[in-house]
Amino acid sequence: MKDLDRQQGVSSEQVVLVGVQLAGQPHEEEPLEELAGLAESAGADVVGLMTQRREKPDPHSYLGRGKLEQLTHMVSGTEADVVIFDNDLSPAQTRNLEQATGVKVLDRTELILDIFASRAQTHESRLAVELAQLEYSLPRLKRMWTHLSRIKAGVGMRGPGEKQLETDRRLVEKRINDLRTELDKIHQRREREVAARNDRMTVSLVGYTNAGKSTLLNALTESTVMAKDQLFATLDTRTRRWQLPGWGPVLLSDTVGFIRNLPHKLIASFKATLEEARQANLLLHVADASNPAVLEQISAVYDVLEELGIEQKNSLLVLNKADMVQDAHQLHVLEERYPGAVKISAKTGDGLDRLADAVSETLSEHFLDVEVEFDVADGGTLAYLSRHAEVLSRAYSNERATVHCRIPKAKLRPLEREGVLVREHEDDGAEPDVRPLQQRDESIDDVA
Repeated sequence: MKDLDRQQGVSSEQVVLVGVQLAGQPHEEEPLEELAGLAESAGADVVGLMTQRREKPDPHSYLGRGKLEQLTHMVSGTEADVVIFDNDLSPAQTRNLEQATGVKVLDRTELILDIFASRAQTHESRLAVELAQLEYSLPRLKRMWTHLSRIKAGVGMRGPGEKQLETDRRLVEKRINDLRTELDKIHQRREREVAARNDRMTVSLVGYTNAGKSTLLNALTESTVMAKDQLFATLDTRTRRWQLPGWGPVLLSDTVGFIRNLPHKLIASFKATLEEARQANLLLHVADASNPAVLEQISAVYDVLEELGIEQKNSLLVLNKADMVQDAHQLHVLEERYPGAVKISAKTGDGLDRLADAVSETLSEHFLDVEVEFDVADGGTLAYLSRHAEVLSRAYSNERATVHCRIPKAKLRPLEREGVLVREHEDDGAEPDVRPLQQRDESIDDVA
């Protein structure tokens, strides 16, 4: 079946790209530039471009009648094998377009799924891609059997096309259920694995595809993960140790890149892979400052983070590839709109010291460096600190335990009880504040 078992891209195929900009959508100078990059990433050769502006899509073929005729002539004149739309098509629209043009028609989601399928390397990512492909293909199975749907076998007997369609649908639905079950198990295991690292600060790299996240990971951690100038070069999470000045080692994770209109089913399928970002103490949102569409890309990443339910997580915007910016005004606009952003070049290393300082400062805003003193028999407090704080050291004397740790401000409230003393960690020899938490000058509401 088409789309279900293709593991390679549309390599060596000649493609025509089509984009329909609807009313209310922002005007783009090069509306098909990103789609061309996706097509080339899939191994295709772009031989034609076509755009149209419409109030709303045509329910029959998405394009208007005149543009459809123009597209048919373009396909014939360029001897194209495939037409790729920068929009999501309904099954009926795809079928009608294929009948009109005489060639295979893909939409944006189908192309992205194809690229993911060709790039998936691990068992987990392959399962996630297969699930997204099957969920995409399920409502489109009917068009694959139209050549048999009119054959009848007597009263009360369905045609062989309908029999095969129902058989395929049952098989696909069963496989979808099996994949969801297996991925749920992987997600639960990943949650436990990530949660088990709570004795370390975790920072996760997120951002638009090809923004330079893997290159930044290599630069900060002196590692050698694959970093290519290619869309969706990374599909699997990689975690490395980063020696952060002022904090010591933190865990830095690279994640799959996002993209405008990233298919919802794909986001759901990669939930386990994105668990690192969900539980990170800080997100580094890496943006390609040299890309003319950087503002739209930043907004697209925020949209995906919102869909994942982590848009409120503490984050720091990193303007990468600053050395490649051709338009100084564009960089000025970015710095004006995002005054807290850090300008760097992961490739040359410029700005990495500023980034490290900014990360340390940002983490410090939401964490307190404290000493917690309690009775040695109070196993509950020790377990709580082990779960929610970065334990730096432990000391025991006179049946009392003292734990030096970094802990989120919001996690201090449960420590407000008899027998537990919380004081700021002091390194300068000054008299420490040993009063119970509820007696300190700073109110508990401000701390939380």
